[in-house]
Amino acid sequence: MNSRPEQTVVVLGSVNMDLVTTTDRRPEPGETVLGSGFATVPGGKGANQAIAAARSGATVRFLGAVGDDAFGATLRSTLTESGVDTGLLRTVDGPSGVATIVVDATGENNIIVVAGANGRVTDLTGDELAAIATADILLCQLEIPLDTVSAAARHARASGTVVALNPSPVQPLPAELWADVDLAIVNSLEAERYAAELRDVPQVVRTLGGAGAVYHAPDGTELAVPGRRVDVVDTTGAGDAFTGALVAAWAAGPHTAVNWANTAGAVATTRLGASSSIPDRTTIERALARD
Repeated sequence: MNSRPEQTVVVLGSVNMDLVTTTDRRPEPGETVLGSGFATVPGGKGANQAIAAARSGATVRFLGAVGDDAFGATLRSTLTESGVDTGLLRTVDGPSGVATIVVDATGENNIIVVAGANGRVTDLTGDELAAIATADILLCQLEIPLDTVSAAARHARASGTVVALNPSPVQPLPAELWADVDLAIVNSLEAERYAAELRDVPQVVRTLGGAGAVYHAPDGTELAVPGRRVDVVDTTGAGDAFTGALVAAWAAGPHTAVNWANTAGAVATTRLGASSSIPDRTTIERALARD
């Protein structure tokens, strides 16, 4: 991976403070259980993926918004300290986005997201459009207003920027957005929900959890990358680690990129939290060297 081309990535998406509770088992409806730990961890699918791309060696600019609360200052500094350019990250009146996460003893989780400042990203400025137009890849998710995601993808397509979409959380998407997508990164649930739409996306990467990932090429062929054996602590953020690492390595070719991303995602499951679990380039290279 040392010789792979460096990618310039613009990530348009959410940034949240994750409120993470660990417990032996997740409660049933109406039930109270005792937790074993609590932590506040910077997260949000957009921010996590931006950090993953930056730690994998890409040049990354982040577009989104934080609130003017204490969480907002921490979220901004976390991105900056991870090597993400936050020059265009907005600060708006009101609270930052938050996610309440419960993680059980098996590493599985339940997540509730409150948009906060993320819901205020309802348009794109001239500087943001310029950043998209000059990037190699635009990476989007669905935790900010959908109209903004669609406008960004449309502008990227017109500018010759590759459009990568992680369509999560699952929701109905307009055909116009799908028409602008060059690369979709989906898990098994998303692949099932968007099966019809994905048939027209030129390139698709489907993650399979511990079983690895599959790349679907434009000619209809498939390339499978097997899973890695790790001791799972927390699956939160593993998909984001995979996605950010994938776009960072995309110029090296699908096989190299998917293998790199698969390793990043696996390492992330061995650590607690979202952004805090994302491995850097050296860690990924060491894991690959042990193969």
